[in-house]
Amino acid sequence: MASLAWLFDCLDQQIFILVRKEALRFLLPPSMDGSEVQAYSGYATSIFMIGWATGGMIFGSVGDRFGRAKTLTLTVLLYSFCTGLSAFSVGWIDFAVYRFLTGLGVGGVFGLAVTLVADTLPPRSRTGALGMLQALSAVGNIGAGLAYLFVTKVVKLEPSLSWKVMFLLGALPAFLCVFLQMKMKEPEAWVKARAEGKLTGVKFGSYGELFGTPVLRYNAIMGMLLCVAGIIGIWGIGFFSPDLVRDVITLNLKNEGIPQDQIAEQANMLVSFNNIIQNLGAFVGMMGFTALTQVIGRKKAFMIAFVAALVATNAYFQIFNGVRHLWLSGLMGCFQMALFAGFAIYLPELFPLRLRSTGTSFCYNVGRYFAAAGPITLGLLQLQMATKFKDMPEQKIDAFRDACSYMSVVFVMGLIVVFFLPETKDKPLPE
Repeated sequence: MASLAWLFDCLDQQIFILVRKEALRFLLPPSMDGSEVQAYSGYATSIFMIGWATGGMIFGSVGDRFGRAKTLTLTVLLYSFCTGLSAFSVGWIDFAVYRFLTGLGVGGVFGLAVTLVADTLPPRSRTGALGMLQALSAVGNIGAGLAYLFVTKVVKLEPSLSWKVMFLLGALPAFLCVFLQMKMKEPEAWVKARAEGKLTGVKFGSYGELFGTPVLRYNAIMGMLLCVAGIIGIWGIGFFSPDLVRDVITLNLKNEGIPQDQIAEQANMLVSFNNIIQNLGAFVGMMGFTALTQVIGRKKAFMIAFVAALVATNAYFQIFNGVRHLWLSGLMGCFQMALFAGFAIYLPELFPLRLRSTGTSFCYNVGRYFAAAGPITLGLLQLQMATKFKDMPEQKIDAFRDACSYMSVVFVMGLIVVFFLPETKDKPLPE
């Protein structure tokens, strides 16, 4: 159930990534051109991430205090309901509000799902289960890509309607998940510890406890910096790959003399294929990282993944020039998302049971306050490039490639942080 909650969570995230630009074309004034719409797409993504970080702070602590299963059900209900509400947006402002509220629910799910599994499964199964939980996020992402192909290519809905239908589809599976989650019991370890904590006065879900203990404070700050590198890498760079695909394919088809109406159709189809290939690579990368971390340890696996993510990201944005290069998307997705399997496995191993959801959520989500600058920065860069290269599409694409390559230096920061974190392979969870 924890894996399903996260899978549907990621499906909703990916739906937003696929249709955000399309939705904003209809929600913003018609006078705005494509570059301005792109900038607002970056703003909407950043607002979503700020909600995500805030939700992680709130629900991580609530999960430690009142129970992982109960709080997980609440967060799934919140993100699914607000994803559906996004379909009824009438302008930029209410769309942004719905994205923020969706982010609150999304932010709570990861820490709760991970700690629910970590507290329930025996040590021999924990690492593989947590890696699989994160790998299934790619299934949710692929589901979003297939749904987009179905809505736009099979049903062939008009663009003014297709983005609304996608948001409504994103709400349905999560609602079904909630009804099943209501029957979940809290982990026995948490129930026992919570009962003892009430007798002894030990605080659960306390940020004062998290930052008042030197070792836990150190782990929280360094774990957060570790996650920031991966989060900026995927949300500030990797998830903007559809923009490169659409621009490159559109330019190539124009140069071939293809009619305008066919250009948009083919570009949308290839954006969906890019999404599916990227997430197939992500699934392979996360499963591979899970296996690797059990052999060589958490730190060495992270080091390999950060270096590989830096190389693969630069290769994708500098080389991609058409359909024949779509495989590079799978390579980038493989190494960028491999890091996230590491977060699922590693973060619960840094914190005791009474603060496990709080600490995990803090590390994984609070970094998004910093990472939220990524989409805004990229959106502003694209707006400036559109003005500077107004009648020079090739130069605009090249400038976008370079901007993404410059931002990929964030993976170097992650590599440095790894050296200052403890190795937790074959060690019991702190209790």
